[in-house]
Amino acid sequence: MPIIEVENLSKIYRTQKRLPGLGGAFKGLFNRKYTEVRAVDGVSFNIEEGELVGFLGPNGAGKTTTLKMLSGILYPTTGTAKVMGFTPWERKNEYRRQFALVMGQKNQLWWDLPAQESLYLNKEIYGVTDEAYKEVLDEMTELLQVKKLLGIMVRELSLGERMKFELIASLLHRPRVLFMDEPTIGLDVVAQKNIREFIKDYNRRTKTTILLTSHYMNDIQALCERVVVINHGKKIFDGRLDDVVEKFSQSKIISVTFKTGEITKEKLQAMGEVLEYTQVKAVLKVLRENVKKVSNELLTGFDVDDINIEEVPIEEVIEKVFKGSEVMK
Repeated sequence: MPIIEVENLSKIYRTQKRLPGLGGAFKGLFNRKYTEVRAVDGVSFNIEEGELVGFLGPNGAGKTTTLKMLSGILYPTTGTAKVMGFTPWERKNEYRRQFALVMGQKNQLWWDLPAQESLYLNKEIYGVTDEAYKEVLDEMTELLQVKKLLGIMVRELSLGERMKFELIASLLHRPRVLFMDEPTIGLDVVAQKNIREFIKDYNRRTKTTILLTSHYMNDIQALCERVVVINHGKKIFDGRLDDVVEKFSQSKIISVTFKTGEITKEKLQAMGEVLEYTQVKAVLKVLRENVKKVSNELLTGFDVDDINIEEVPIEEVIEKVFKGSEVMK
């Protein structure tokens, strides 16, 4: 049985249209006009316990709104949702003790207190026993390598260090479900890699169900086999990440290095789109059905030192998904 069940979930905001100037403000008192914004529009999906699922979409697609409804922060306009058998917006304490929401742009740590004080406050809020608190704190600070930073004021920590403590604060009560909204936003490459490795290892060890949003495709590729893609509030794909690539990318990338510099750009253009070219190296974009043929032509017709075939970058594929109107089943 799925641990997260979402059925036709919608969130519609009604906003007033205001005319400019004092006259427009006066008219608005007596003749108000409204527009509807469908932040989430009939989204449905199920997630099994222990899954780590990527939740993708461009800015304004409805990702954060969906997570807020599943966390009980927002009430939906229509539709239903069950998380661990609970209706999130009923905000029952039994539910709130079993999930956590991590938002890369929101802080739950107290800025003017040492990190350990904020963690202890969370421990008291969730009713975590002293023994369990010490066990989790020791484990998490060791894994994230921040044990020496517990006594430092939160405002004096780097962004990456604060994000690590945000994760620890969210995991103190060992939630069964973890919602993560852009957990690596603004972090440098090293910090992003550390957070990704921690999330992947934590999911593998604890079987915690994780729903993750991110604009960094490296996060999604490294962590998620399955993705749910939404755009303009509607779900347009739900399935394996590899299936997105296969469906929306009709090409592959062939990188080839030559032992001699006799190859010309004109010869390569007859095989596919030339993305990069020097006398000894070229990168081609070739239709999937032509990859085998082009590879053979390169290997038999030229003095090839090395050849590599790979998929089109996932960022390019996802961009096509966002721009397309076709809903993938």
